[in-house]
Amino acid sequence: MALEKIAKVSGKGVFVPGNDIDTDRIIPARFMVCVTFEGLGKYAFYDERKNADGSDKVHPLTDPRRKGASVLLSGKNFGCGSSREHAPQSLWHYGFRAIVAENFAEIFFGNSTTLGMPCVCASKGDIAAVAAVLDGNPDAPVEIDLENMRISCGDFSCPCAMPENARNALVSGTWDPIAQLLDSAEQTEKTASKLPYFK
Repeated sequence: MALEKIAKVSGKGVFVPGNDIDTDRIIPARFMVCVTFEGLGKYAFYDERKNADGSDKVHPLTDPRRKGASVLLSGKNFGCGSSREHAPQSLWHYGFRAIVAENFAEIFFGNSTTLGMPCVCASKGDIAAVAAVLDGNPDAPVEIDLENMRISCGDFSCPCAMPENARNALVSGTWDPIAQLLDSAEQTEKTASKLPYFK
């Protein structure tokens, strides 16, 4: 099962401002009663987006101009708090395919990478500049180039950063260790057969 090589991600962007956006804000704990992650997308930022009666609050994700956004921009320490895997899963199932922030909580970053959802860091000023472009033209695509580590939106371009091991895993198509293990099942069985404690 060959994995997609993720060298570039491009899509409509949405800026969700704020620092220390934790995993409970990304997906409230009461929605984590599931056997699989399917369907979690509808709960992404639920309490931020919805009133108690289910009607929409004023929020970037309820703004009709941002409908269909697949690149999320935010502030410092995105994905902090509980290490729940459901948080990046909910964002991925919502439709996001990349996240740009000033920095990320380590476990959230790792869980996102294994979904093939790049998390890249940019400065506060550069994120604000991308958000300004999107304010003027909400349909302007945000492109994240993982080979050259650049973010582009309209006429604006800036550098971005991520750990080299994660970048390499994405661009080489080796970002899901479970898929790699399944692909190597025959080799794994051969190795296991040589181990005395498997006999």
